Amino acid sequence: MDDAVDAILGQWRRERPDLDLSAMGVFIRMGRATRLVEAAVEETFARHGLRPGEFDVLAALRRSGPPFTMIPSELSAVLMTSRAGMTNRLDRLEQAGLIERRLDPADRRSFLIVLTGKGRELIDATLSDHAATLARLGAALSPEDSRTLDRILRGLLESWDRERP
Repeated sequence: MDDAVDAILGQWRRERPDLDLSAMGVFIRMGRATRLVEAAVEETFARHGLRPGEFDVLAALRRSGPPFTMIPSELSAVLMTSRAGMTNRLDRLEQAGLIERRLDPADRRSFLIVLTGKGRELIDATLSDHAATLARLGAALSPEDSRTLDRILRGLLESWDRERP
């Protein structure tokens, strides 16, 4: 069954038959799927009063296990974000009572970021909703197709990671 991407590819093949456009359809569809997933995920987080970056911080703290504490540089590294961007997220989360900043007894120049009880309740509820959203989005795939897609994407990303300096 043809879709809008097939129509685009057909037009390009007519206009530029000299080009191999076999990868174009894959990446157009991947981009569209990514945008749809991002929109659904952002909507899920918004229902809980969170932005994606804030969810990421709370999730990193929660999955670190008890005592659900990290230093800002660890959070920045885990979330692959700048320290300035991390500071803004932490400020918003602290104002909402979802985290606390405490002096690090091992290094008085540093702070510990601690997930509060309120933050743990929120991230647990949000994660449950998030998992349901992703399951709904992936429901069209059989378990075998899901494993195959995961394997293919993992290989693609590993290849790209090897190419980057």
